[in-house]
Amino acid sequence: MTRKVTVVDYGCGNLLSVSRGLEESGGTVDVTTDADKIANAERLVLPGVGAFGKAMQAMRDGGLEAPIKAFVGTGRPFLGICVGMQAMLDYSEEFGRHQGLGLVPGHVAGIPATAEDGTPHPIPHIGWNRLIKPAAGWDGGILDGQDEGVAVYFVHSFAAAPDDEGDVLATCDYNGRPITAAIAKDNMTGCQFHPEKSGPVGLRILEQFLSD
Repeated sequence: MTRKVTVVDYGCGNLLSVSRGLEESGGTVDVTTDADKIANAERLVLPGVGAFGKAMQAMRDGGLEAPIKAFVGTGRPFLGICVGMQAMLDYSEEFGRHQGLGLVPGHVAGIPATAEDGTPHPIPHIGWNRLIKPAAGWDGGILDGQDEGVAVYFVHSFAAAPDDEGDVLATCDYNGRPITAAIAKDNMTGCQFHPEKSGPVGLRILEQFLSD
């Protein structure tokens, strides 16, 4: 079975590593700025690095916000990665308030600068951290088949806060601070971590997305 996947190029994504990860996971990758290709993709990936506001402005300047939303409306599989996941929410508080795509109710806020006990800890949150299942588990999603506690790679200073806890697919613990690691709603999934940089675990996650 051909597993075609379209990656949105809006100038703010780590396109090479994302594309390589998808290809290693069995995908046939098309990286594009074309609105029609995005709206009519079989599967769509929205990557992202850097600041939320800059990323959203780049999408809007490229005329890509509407086709991304049109794709989501088709019910086909959608994956946001890092800032691409944050963009799925209503707004971010990073360097002021910036509107997101509004696909998942909620917002993006800064990771607290102190651990649970009040001692300072590094921001951004960089490195490997373990995924924690919510009470509902994660059967049937892109984490299907993964054991709780598998480690994935993070690089971020802000984190998603969905309005509905049921939209949280996984969390991680950062010195006693819970961080949203993945979200899922309808045909959409988002990963705050970088699956393309998370070794064999990350490649299995991408393969699961491609099998939907």
